[in-house]
Amino acid sequence: MDMHEEKATPQGKARAGWWRGGAAVTVTIAAGLALVACSSGGTSSAGGTSSPSAKTAACPTGATAAGAGAGAPAGTPTGMPSGNAGGIAVAKTIKKSDTSTSTSTSTSTVIDPKGAQIRCATSGITTTHDITYASPTTDGRKSDLKLDIQVPTSTSGKKPLVIYLTGGGFVMADRTANLNQRTYVADQGYVVASIQYRTTKDGATYKDAVADVKSAIRYLRANADKYSIDPDQVAVWGQSAGGYLAAMTGATNGEKSFDVGDNLDQSSQVQGVVDEFGPADLSELAADYDTAAQKANYAAGNSAAQWVYGPGTKKSVANHTSEVAAADPATHISSRTAPFVIFHGSADNLVSPSETLNLHTALRAKGIDSTRYVLTGAGHGDLSFTGDTSASLPWSTQETMGHIVDFLGQHLK
Repeated sequence: MDMHEEKATPQGKARAGWWRGGAAVTVTIAAGLALVACSSGGTSSAGGTSSPSAKTAACPTGATAAGAGAGAPAGTPTGMPSGNAGGIAVAKTIKKSDTSTSTSTSTSTVIDPKGAQIRCATSGITTTHDITYASPTTDGRKSDLKLDIQVPTSTSGKKPLVIYLTGGGFVMADRTANLNQRTYVADQGYVVASIQYRTTKDGATYKDAVADVKSAIRYLRANADKYSIDPDQVAVWGQSAGGYLAAMTGATNGEKSFDVGDNLDQSSQVQGVVDEFGPADLSELAADYDTAAQKANYAAGNSAAQWVYGPGTKKSVANHTSEVAAADPATHISSRTAPFVIFHGSADNLVSPSETLNLHTALRAKGIDSTRYVLTGAGHGDLSFTGDTSASLPWSTQETMGHIVDFLGQHLK
């Protein structure tokens, strides 16, 4: 076995954190597989058709985010101060997060993510792009929502499904993000679907986006045979804003109010949630931060406020109103809520670490299986667009990402 270490390349890696999901995924590699860079392998397709492509040992290069590493993305939320990472509200001070192990409800596992980076084994994967899974109407405008799906072909039979939800600050949702990481998960035997969802730029609120995720789940269950999916084994995996949506999706298992659109004969429930540095209670989004960062995060009419109250709002999320409470995954926890695994960096200066701690505590208090990992010194995913090219490394170590795959293996049979 070739045991050389191969670091993740910028190709195929979109900006993450509050703006894009940026973590990479690792699994335990079976003996006898060559360790090389992630590969799409197999076949690639668009519009629901497949065409052969040469299998390669190189990481995919077709999903690099436009402008990655060259500044903040277009559509930066309003209400953010100028001069901070392209307009993003970056905290200068971060209160130490509670990692107590003294009670059963607040236990977190602290890891020091400085080990080897992920390594991948190649295998065949069939990729289909630009699949329309829903056509909702927002503010009188109809739009087609798309997904890309990767189906491993190295094994036969139905496979568990992992739905990936990119970050984007509630203002964008680029389904092409993190091709390397998604390919890696697919390479381990999971069908991986990355979806577009509605954002504030579409005039949408969190209710619309959660409905979109559940529409995608129902669509894929309805087409399980076509994509070799085991419809009884579905997990959602999200980062930053996508982590929030993953948490909302799993917390609201069985809540019919979010099930709108097509394929209503199919279940939208999931069997597992992977939440990486996602917000939860938006009134506490900047609870661990300095006054300036709090002022920016709670500015009236900013993207967080629009996410809750809708376009054109003059309100703020600073107060835990009934609307803000309804947007908090913790208020939806029930006996039907899916198991969680949660990750947060102790040095995250975009989403307060206490956000996931409080969600984890609420889950445990209600008897829901939840595990939380704190990455010592880690920030908010991939921050290469701010000039910090090393921020993503703690999220792509074999140790950190091994916990994700262990969780999927435990809850998706």
